[in-house]
Amino acid sequence: MKTLLFVTSLGISSALGSQIANAESIENIDAAANHMDVKTLTGYGQQGNDYNQAYANYRLAISANILGQPQLAVSALENAKETLETLTSASSNADNLALLSSVYGMLIALDNSKAVTYGPKAGKAIQQAKQLEADNPRVALVQAISAFNTPAMYGGSMQRAADLATQAIELYANPCDNICWGYAEAYTWRGLAKQSLGDLEGAVADWQQALTVESDYAWAQFLLQQNSQQNSKS
Repeated sequence: MKTLLFVTSLGISSALGSQIANAESIENIDAAANHMDVKTLTGYGQQGNDYNQAYANYRLAISANILGQPQLAVSALENAKETLETLTSASSNADNLALLSSVYGMLIALDNSKAVTYGPKAGKAIQQAKQLEADNPRVALVQAISAFNTPAMYGGSMQRAADLATQAIELYANPCDNICWGYAEAYTWRGLAKQSLGDLEGAVADWQQALTVESDYAWAQFLLQQNSQQNSKS
């Protein structure tokens, strides 16, 4: 019995240690992404062959695209896609599938000709993710991003994007100790949806709330600065 308890204790300690290490890795990736540190993100994207590696490449792609490096963005997305497709084929997981759906969506955004190939795959991946874990906030966030970026004629909707972002925000309030990215991002996307719907005051409030969640969140800072500059000119 003592041996069993000891082995069980070791197993719990190992799992807890893995969760903490994973959370720290995600935080490190987010910190690099907030500063659009392409060099550091590239390094993270070359480490291992797991979710964290794919997430690092996903963030690298976003930073590279903002910095006007589309080839690097596509390369990083292709690396993330390959890793996530391998992970999901081995074992279905809501976070793997949600991130994979978002990667497909970004590949389409960078090259519209890929919509025929990746559009259905993105839809299937996010639906599978929702079936596996309906209360996963990143699933709702990816759905919100998709609704925002999809043309209305193909089912996109700014109101739906705002509603899904709200759903994600509510789910982010639940405790999280493993994969936890996206809380500030959900507020930022909801703000963008509100801006598109004509609610600029609500948009600004959401971007400010994003900074309450994550004080160095660069995207929300940029949007608030941009809004302030536009107001000063008017």
